[in-house]
Amino acid sequence: MKNALYQNQEIRRIESAVIAKNPATEYQLMLQAGMSSFRTLLSEWPLAERLVIVCGKGNNAGDGFVLAREAYLQGFQVMLVTLAECDYYRGPALIAAKACVSAGLHFHAFESGMTFEADVIVDALLGTGLKDEVTGIFAEAIKTINASQCPVLSLDIPSGLHCDSGAVQGSAVIANVTQTFIAFKTGLFTAEGTHHAGKIVLASLDISQDYFKTAAPSAYLLTENVLATQFSKRHRNAHKGDFGHVLIIGGDAGMGGAVQIAAKSALRVGAGLVSVATRAAHVAMMNAACPEVMCHAVATKPDLLPLLKKATVIVIGPGLGQSEWSREFFQAILEAKQPIVLDADALNLLSASPKKHSNWILTPHPGEAARLLACTAKQVQSDRFIVSKKLIAEYGGVIVLKGAGTIVQSENDFPFVCASGNPGMASGGMGDALSGVIGGLLAQQFSLLSAATTGVLIHAMAADAAAQTGGERGLLASDLMPYLRQRVNGY
Repeated sequence: MKNALYQNQEIRRIESAVIAKNPATEYQLMLQAGMSSFRTLLSEWPLAERLVIVCGKGNNAGDGFVLAREAYLQGFQVMLVTLAECDYYRGPALIAAKACVSAGLHFHAFESGMTFEADVIVDALLGTGLKDEVTGIFAEAIKTINASQCPVLSLDIPSGLHCDSGAVQGSAVIANVTQTFIAFKTGLFTAEGTHHAGKIVLASLDISQDYFKTAAPSAYLLTENVLATQFSKRHRNAHKGDFGHVLIIGGDAGMGGAVQIAAKSALRVGAGLVSVATRAAHVAMMNAACPEVMCHAVATKPDLLPLLKKATVIVIGPGLGQSEWSREFFQAILEAKQPIVLDADALNLLSASPKKHSNWILTPHPGEAARLLACTAKQVQSDRFIVSKKLIAEYGGVIVLKGAGTIVQSENDFPFVCASGNPGMASGGMGDALSGVIGGLLAQQFSLLSAATTGVLIHAMAADAAAQTGGERGLLASDLMPYLRQRVNGY
């Protein structure tokens, strides 16, 4: 499947099955990888003339040798920099290395202090088999590539990036384009992979889909085609009661804007009714800013109970704080029968008193996830897929692990990864908008998983559309509102 993501061991299983049928195919796959990479280079940098191709010591170097030879034969100025002598290589990489020598290319041994000047640098250093942190001459080579300020094409995966987790292993190449082979790797689409991979281009190497039956994908990409079946046309005689009632709880002192953003987002994705339970000081502001929202002042649990009875979905956390007021309302919703979306300080309160629930969606960023699991944010980012599974095991429901390459995980399904979104989303209120979006979809009878996956994708696509209009810097959560409405209406 074109949206499937694989871990390295599964891709190796596919490759091994192909080679087992015909051992000569191993070199043919290398030829196809190198040639497909050369075509990508021509497509992405049509005016390039000078290439520096940096090759390591394994088969990834062999892919680089194929590209180097083809570029040289087609008249490019090629500087082939290697971290080993020609005779060091084995198998198909040795065949490719000798073909370079026969074509007239010279091996330039990489040395510390070397500088690269080129129209494009090709990174063929390490590939997908890296297990330990990069050190020594490989770290020096990566540093030299990154310091060059030249465009970079990485082959299969940026060297130094963990294929499965997307974590940087000591140091990693920052590529403009990554030409990956056989199938998409999970690590390219989350954590540091989103920064280091750049544009990702897949070359399947003409491997039959029959071979993919021997391997299981580990995740799926969320792409726009996911939305095609999510929003059916509304009946002409529909009324607001058909589309649910979202109750948003939050807005402690000084944080009334958070619930306002969440409420507007829920309305913009089509919720029939939205109520807000907040501090009395915020009611007038909410009524003026968004008169479509029913805003209620709540001081104690008895004030909240009548609102809970009317709601079909509860969103708690935007601007909630961690005061006694906050804790009282957090405790009040724990026994609710409705679906619940927990965000922000609701997650922090949950981390202090862990509880498992099957009917909620948790939306932590890495810092909140770290508190939920009593670890560090760095540990969260070191393998976001493992962390999302741990969160499910500990807390149940559906987990939305936010960040670049947001992961949506439920107990009995593959994780989903969102490749949409942009750095402009790193601003206050974006998480509040997402919780409102997910709550608004739940109110329209989406399942927990569908609300989470669809909500994450719509939120990210709306942010991309807003950034395309006005740029990433200065992007506000409120800028997403018109684009949220567009996405749920199919345009």
